Amino acid sequence: MMDQAQSLRQLVSSQEPKLAEKRETSARIITVCSGKGGVGKSNFTLNFALTLKAMGKRVLLFDADIGMANIDVLMGVSTKYNLYHLLKREADIEQIIQLGPNGLPFIAGGSGMDELFSLSESDLNYFTAQIALIADSMDYILFDTGAGLSKETMKFITSADDCLVVTTPEPTAITDAYALMKVVNRTYPEISFKLIVNQAGDEREASVTSDKIRMAASRFLQMDVSYLGHISSDAHVVQAVKRQTPFSLAFPNSVAAKDIHRLALSYLTIDDKKDTKVQGIKGFIHKWLKRSK
Repeated sequence: MMDQAQSLRQLVSSQEPKLAEKRETSARIITVCSGKGGVGKSNFTLNFALTLKAMGKRVLLFDADIGMANIDVLMGVSTKYNLYHLLKREADIEQIIQLGPNGLPFIAGGSGMDELFSLSESDLNYFTAQIALIADSMDYILFDTGAGLSKETMKFITSADDCLVVTTPEPTAITDAYALMKVVNRTYPEISFKLIVNQAGDEREASVTSDKIRMAASRFLQMDVSYLGHISSDAHVVQAVKRQTPFSLAFPNSVAAKDIHRLALSYLTIDDKKDTKVQGIKGFIHKWLKRSK
């Protein structure tokens, strides 16, 4: 649509003068993962991104699920281009970035993710420069990864500034969430995690679920896992998925929408207290693809 194309051109062009300036802060890179599928990870990521944006933050959402990319489906948005077209230089960043609800910029998933690991130095530099056109002006970049712990997801987790793990009170989800942290911890003990309990019956069930994982991580891995919050089991979420509309927009007064607002606020409060320096998108990409600057 012309309206979207014009908005995207303005989004990209408005950042070009800023590229010559050094920002005091860089975008914080957030990877969202889960030990297993079916826990509502992608739905959480989408609504978390929209909630951060509604709070005045500049957010870019990146669907990094190689096999089961579905962020565009959850938004009811049809996408013509994805990462593959950028890698093949068949489209530039302006064309592959789409605008979702409330003007949320996102990059659709699909084929092409595996080709990132075999880029030539020239192609890597082009890819990084294109992403930086948008990313350098963002506060947060969210990567929605595939369920489980593939080698690609491992790279996202170990390269990001923050890693959010989504689970549910279901025993298999709890076990798999802990297993994911355990495997990462074996090789990368410096990586920390923030836990989200989705589809909780109530606050007590969420707290019990969180305690099980955090206590096991502390006892057996000597790892301090932060509990970020929970999202209640809510029929409005299912209705929103069927409508292909994010539940935080379709039902802003629902319990789930209020929960994710509280959770996002908690994350921002924690982030504001941090004094650690973020690496920015260029540092992330080079670390992610195991290249040095």
